[in-house]
Amino acid sequence: MKRAAIIIAVYSVLMLSAVLPVQQTSAPGPLPVAKMIAPAPPDEVRALWVVRSTLASPASIKEMVSRAKAAGFRTLIVQVRGRGDAYYASRWEPRAAELEKEKPDFDPLAFTVKEAHAAGLKVHAWINTFLVANMDELPKAADHALFKHPEWLMVARSIAADLYRMDPQSPSYSERIIQHARGDRAELEGLFLSPAHPAVKEQIYDVWMDVVERYEVDGLHFDYVRYPNAQFDYSRTALERFRAELEKTMGENERKLMARVAATDPLVYATTFPDRFAQFERDQVTDIVERIYHGVKARKPQALVSAAVFANDEDAYHKRFQDWKLWLRRGLLDVVCPMAYTPDTETFRQQIAVAVGNASGRQVWAGIGAYRQPVEATLEKISAARQLGAQGFILFSYDSSVRVSELNPQGDYLERVRAGLGNGLTTGMRK
Repeated sequence: MKRAAIIIAVYSVLMLSAVLPVQQTSAPGPLPVAKMIAPAPPDEVRALWVVRSTLASPASIKEMVSRAKAAGFRTLIVQVRGRGDAYYASRWEPRAAELEKEKPDFDPLAFTVKEAHAAGLKVHAWINTFLVANMDELPKAADHALFKHPEWLMVARSIAADLYRMDPQSPSYSERIIQHARGDRAELEGLFLSPAHPAVKEQIYDVWMDVVERYEVDGLHFDYVRYPNAQFDYSRTALERFRAELEKTMGENERKLMARVAATDPLVYATTFPDRFAQFERDQVTDIVERIYHGVKARKPQALVSAAVFANDEDAYHKRFQDWKLWLRRGLLDVVCPMAYTPDTETFRQQIAVAVGNASGRQVWAGIGAYRQPVEATLEKISAARQLGAQGFILFSYDSSVRVSELNPQGDYLERVRAGLGNGLTTGMRK
């Protein structure tokens, strides 16, 4: 009996060792589990951010409209001002260099409006507000704002004292700003215009009114309507305007004392009163949002004014000086579009909940970073946005959704989103 038991035990061990390698190499991951997608609200907005590269030819515009419609998207937010240039027939800014191969009379925005409206889709003109140039590939047009008005550029705190007394028309001035940006790539997307400069406000207002007056757009859309981070803007104009505001509240002795210090330290007002300086910067952004909103409504009351904003409201307020919750309370936007691009659905929920909770009767379109997550995760976030009470969603971006990538191996992201919404199911992962 003992000999038989030993033989059986050895045989069992051998059989188990033969099976284990197969189990180790073919063990399944978390099991998929079907989740019902929350029902869509009435008249849900299903939108796409369309990056300017897609507007570079009539053929790509036609394909974009066709694919968007086929996938069930009804609103196109098309980028017509990328870096201080124009993907339309602008009165104020140079034609985009990417349009050089097209005929001079090709107007991407007009063509998009024509094609989209014929297909029953709405078009919103997406306008990058303060971001004006890339740091590496500088604009080609000699009449670009970077070259015509270097004094309009934001200045970082670390180089502000050196540039304060430098002539902005000196080549060294803009070169110093460019080199600083190139050395801070982790924090900066490019070069920014200063909203503290009155001429910048006029320029941006003129750009917006040019579009709303001459194109049958259904809406206009702010982007980069903020500072890049809390280290900006310490340009001479910003510092002098802040000083002038402060001096109105100071007694004579304090004014004289501060003036003596400022003779050698031009940043002293901003560094002595950092909270007031931060509010001054918020006010500059809010001023232009307010003026543009009323300008649009005076010319085209039915056009929606929306803004892509930092979804983290604390970051937006303290580091970007983008007080979008105030804009909603004051009725300066029709739609807020929090860029909740996180792949983490719980973080997404929290950010969209803040927007919905502060909407003050305005619409919330949840921005989803489709470029950085699989279709299943996007569907999960659409469902979450619906549950939270958002009136719509926007995918960033159309362009990444039709491009083959690791997350989109067939280039059919939009079609799979439609299929998922049509089935009413998404795939979650069992923990």
